[in-house]
Amino acid sequence: MDKSLVEAALAAAEQHGKDVAEVPLGAIAAAAGISRSTLLRRLGGSRAKLDDAVRQAGVDPGGRPPVRDRAIEAAATLIARDGLATITMEAVATAAQCSPTSLHAVFGNRDGLLATMFDRYVPVPDLEALAANPPERLEDTVHAVYAALAEAFAREPRVLPAIFGDLLTRPNGTAASMLKANLPRMFASLSALLMAQVQAGRLRPLPLPLLIQLMIGPMAGHMLLRPVLKDALGDLLPSVEESAHTFAEAFIRATAP
Repeated sequence: MDKSLVEAALAAAEQHGKDVAEVPLGAIAAAAGISRSTLLRRLGGSRAKLDDAVRQAGVDPGGRPPVRDRAIEAAATLIARDGLATITMEAVATAAQCSPTSLHAVFGNRDGLLATMFDRYVPVPDLEALAANPPERLEDTVHAVYAALAEAFAREPRVLPAIFGDLLTRPNGTAASMLKANLPRMFASLSALLMAQVQAGRLRPLPLPLLIQLMIGPMAGHMLLRPVLKDALGDLLPSVEESAHTFAEAFIRATAP
């Protein structure tokens, strides 16, 4: 196999942010400066030879999750283990077994990577989906919100606790910027859910920011402390589901008209 074709395949893969096996032959041909038909002819009509040559060059041509998914998972694992401040494109590329160029092609920059990862590991999309099709009963609405919060905090890798840790230690750091950027989305979803209940007379008309804080504060605090509480209290600590139910019932009682 002509070494220049392998180099062209690797260059096209980096440019498109994909594994070699996922890059169209036309893109590889363009990187090699030849036509697609010429490339096919030199490959004997099948790209299998090219994949084999790439593999012999020490690069996996494909068969793994896309770069985007590997990078998000790698970033989440690094954040949960080492903290948000340690994340660089180079560190994520190493953990995801791809090149920094591939990450830049997919996410643009570090902020783009973190924003995409943030969206997967925080409850904002879940709250948006709930607001788009809200339950009619107050009890069902509150319990659904608490279930979404509990799931997000318990989701592995534990990205959300790491984000809160960065927020508390660096008030002007990356976590603060990410939360500020996503706060309007979360505020809009919770506003739609809660104001409908206020207007129906099922909740007291408290200032909306305080009503939202009253709702999410106790559960967030519990989930942040839960690993320590579990070690200290063992079986005395209620399950996550029972804790979420208890906090939800407490919120309903506290905000009843």
